[in-house]
Amino acid sequence: MSIHLLPIDVIHLIAAGEVIDSLAAVVRELCENAIDAGASRVTVSLFPDQWRIQVADNGTGIELADLQVAATAHSTSKIDDREDLFHITSLGFRGEALHSLAQLANLEIYSRPRYSGDGWHLVYNHQGEVTRQQEVAIAPGTVINIENLFGAWEARREGLPNLNQQLRQVQAVIYHLALCYPQISWTIEQQHRPWFQIVGSKTSQQIIPQLLPKVRVDDLQYVELNIPAFNQTEDRPNLEPIFYNRTADFSAPAEDSIEEAKIQLTLGLPDRCHRHRLDWVKVAVNGRIVRAPELEQTIVSALARTLPRDRYPVCFLHLQIPPHYIDWNRHPAKVEIYLQQIEYWQSQVLRAIDSALNLDPEEINDRDTSITSRIGKLLAVAEQQGAYHIPNRSISPTFNDGDGLGLLELRAVGQVHNTYIIAEHSDGLWLVEQHIAHERVLYEQISAAWQLLPLEPPIILSHLTERQIEQLQDIGLTIDPFGEGLWAIRTAPAPLLMREDLAAAITELSWGGDLQAAQVAVACRCAIRNGTTLSLPEMQSLLDRWQRTRNPRTCPHGRPIYLSFKESSLARAFRRHWVIGKSHGI
Repeated sequence: MSIHLLPIDVIHLIAAGEVIDSLAAVVRELCENAIDAGASRVTVSLFPDQWRIQVADNGTGIELADLQVAATAHSTSKIDDREDLFHITSLGFRGEALHSLAQLANLEIYSRPRYSGDGWHLVYNHQGEVTRQQEVAIAPGTVINIENLFGAWEARREGLPNLNQQLRQVQAVIYHLALCYPQISWTIEQQHRPWFQIVGSKTSQQIIPQLLPKVRVDDLQYVELNIPAFNQTEDRPNLEPIFYNRTADFSAPAEDSIEEAKIQLTLGLPDRCHRHRLDWVKVAVNGRIVRAPELEQTIVSALARTLPRDRYPVCFLHLQIPPHYIDWNRHPAKVEIYLQQIEYWQSQVLRAIDSALNLDPEEINDRDTSITSRIGKLLAVAEQQGAYHIPNRSISPTFNDGDGLGLLELRAVGQVHNTYIIAEHSDGLWLVEQHIAHERVLYEQISAAWQLLPLEPPIILSHLTERQIEQLQDIGLTIDPFGEGLWAIRTAPAPLLMREDLAAAITELSWGGDLQAAQVAVACRCAIRNGTTLSLPEMQSLLDRWQRTRNPRTCPHGRPIYLSFKESSLARAFRRHWVIGKSHGI
């Protein structure tokens, strides 16, 4: 068969089928246009049985002249020339969505610009040309109707998943957009009946509990970091973007220019929020959820020894970086990208995770400011009516910064059952389990400096299996045959060296696990046992050391280390919340 050119309508249909391949793709493209138009409210109405979708927004609207060409091939308001491809700041830019929809369905648009009294209704044919145009009364914004989707392409309809799966895909699209743009409110309907609603909020910390009903806002930690777009402590990387198999006219920013990037991280606290499946580690770059396996693996690895066994994190990472670091021209759905300087962004993500997991004194100080102010005013009024004077009324938390890392003012006051340290805090009362707090301290020390020291004399073990011998060798121990059925262990982890149960400890290490698991086992065995009596100085030392760890919320096995009781909760429990005001006549 000879090679020949395809007809233009076939070319357009093939392209349209790549951009619009499902109901979810229609919703994604139209909602992204609404976001680009500055909408704060978006309503999606689905009629799956009729292959009909309507998306309405309160964005800036579209002028009549733009409406007349909106559905023609490759028409867009987002970019103008070749260089703009390297500075993409919008969700849409290819000018394919509306033309593809016109090819695959019946398309009509209602729109009124925000500062205009004229609204318009336009109907388009399958070439994207206007077939009907009339003036209508409509609120500012845009309504797009899609009917008879894939009506001329029955094979596509038959090849799509069943209706429930398609609706789950639509739901995932809306969830992802809501995470990236938390300020937008969403209303989703099926057959004129409410399906679900997402109320716009300040950050994704308030959005996730609306998507995962068992998750509460205080189960999550939100961190926002402004970072340089390049590592200032090292040689500045080449800022010119890498585009595979293509050349580009592009000038990198001046060497003295200041570029800023931002990381927004919402992380489920590992002592209270996690999943059975690895389905809620989501990464967004510049307003779009993308597949970023390197960043996803960074998140999972960073939390590996903070979660319970066989549990996975809840995490939404939004990386906002200068657009010339990204090439979006990798996949029509724009879910795969080329991202430069991936190692640098990974290091910054680790910084954000560390910040989210730390017990942040600044956060507590900010939280207590308004309470401190109110109580101070109450006491000032009480002084005027009483016969006493308080010379120093400050009750703000104080912090010890001796090691460069701020510590909460946790003051050890006692033990419960020689297991839990009772710590007083300006915000209430904490219980800290001494064994797993010490285990966290030791684990981070051991993993940072894994040291094997010689044994004199060696430990002799018997009846080791071949798998046990391989396991000990894998974690670095020196082991030699010492006779029939006997083995000499000539090195051991430094923390175990002086222990009386050294042989039992090494036998435990031989039963499996990687180096990290071995380090956890060593830390667990060497940590203070529950039931051990501690003096107040020993308790205080442990509290201070524990707070300095990278992940103080859980032990390496994922168990929560502390339980906090806020003063406000104690007051409610003992019905003290009204006493200060009432007793002084305020």
